[in-house]
Amino acid sequence: MQRAMRLLEAASAHQEGAPAKQLAREAGLALPTAYHLLRTLTHEGYLCREKGVFVLGEAAERLSASGAQQNRRGMIGEALEHWRDSIGVPVYFAVYREGEIEVVAVADTPGNPAVEEWADFRETGHAHAIGQCLLAQLDDEQRQDHLSRYPVQSITRYSVRDDRSFMRRLDGMGRMKPVVERQEYALGTVCAAIPITAGNTAATMAISVPAYQADRLLPAAERLQNELGRLLGTLAFSISI
Repeated sequence: MQRAMRLLEAASAHQEGAPAKQLAREAGLALPTAYHLLRTLTHEGYLCREKGVFVLGEAAERLSASGAQQNRRGMIGEALEHWRDSIGVPVYFAVYREGEIEVVAVADTPGNPAVEEWADFRETGHAHAIGQCLLAQLDDEQRQDHLSRYPVQSITRYSVRDDRSFMRRLDGMGRMKPVVERQEYALGTVCAAIPITAGNTAATMAISVPAYQADRLLPAAERLQNELGRLLGTLAFSISI
């Protein structure tokens, strides 16, 4: 396994490919051993042989993409944990992908627990700040498509009552303003979500606090938005996960 990995590492250093002898030399392997491993790696799709040289195959590219995805998720998780600790509230990261609301990561503590998903977040986007913020970033056709699959329904006595009222609310939201929801999804909890725009992907960072601490919500959301802006600018924060 170690010798095969050394061959893959050697091959990855040559975008245009390299012959077996060169890869064997760079991996520190005897040529017969290298030939045997190269055949196996090619058969499994980790390498391709093209015009006498070896290049990375689709299987290796999938591994690379998976590793990059894990790195991005790790960076997101660390950022959420930092904000959770510095602001003292649960922090959520979510995206709208392939017609669905997806909560990617949550950071909370026993003393500041996240909102319990007692009703499926995907089906109740009209009732929580995360869903409202994501749907507000979509065009009318995408919104209508979403509501045709997940129509508005009363979740609590504070929830919006029908599709028409909900669409009017979305139209009235400021483009980059925090979206605030007060006990529409969970009684006793108020939430705020901040829109994140990167290309065609709709994403959001959100926070929640108990309703009796509602005066903390907007200051905490504004602080998160300011810090998020610095992270996006300095670390090229990726939401393509």
